[in-house]
Amino acid sequence: MHAFTLLEVMIALAIFFMAIFAILGTVNRGLGAARSLQQKFPDIDALASDLMLTNKLEEGTIAGDFGDLNPGYTWTRDIYQVATNGLFEVDFIIQSSRGRQHVEWKNSILLWRPDSQVSNFGRRP
Repeated sequence: MHAFTLLEVMIALAIFFMAIFAILGTVNRGLGAARSLQQKFPDIDALASDLMLTNKLEEGTIAGDFGDLNPGYTWTRDIYQVATNGLFEVDFIIQSSRGRQHVEWKNSILLWRPDSQVSNFGRRP
């Protein structure tokens, strides 16, 4: 009967662990590269949730930025009435200018707020 010596087992374990650490290092670098490619874009959730909490809307345009949460991004919100029963359309525009790259996307929501006061119906900029 032939058995492995302690030296042979230790060499086999050393080779095994070197291969495992090489694989883990490659996976870690791949995950880091994938993470660096992801861009975190702001969305209108925070802006829309602010409007959802109010019972009255005012027609007009408001602009701002996302502060430290998403630096470099600005937003514009335009509210106007689309029906006489208090139905409003809210247009959101999110913009970013980084170097030569300009990113802009738009989104709209409809809100029914019958208690809102409006100045002139059907005005759309």
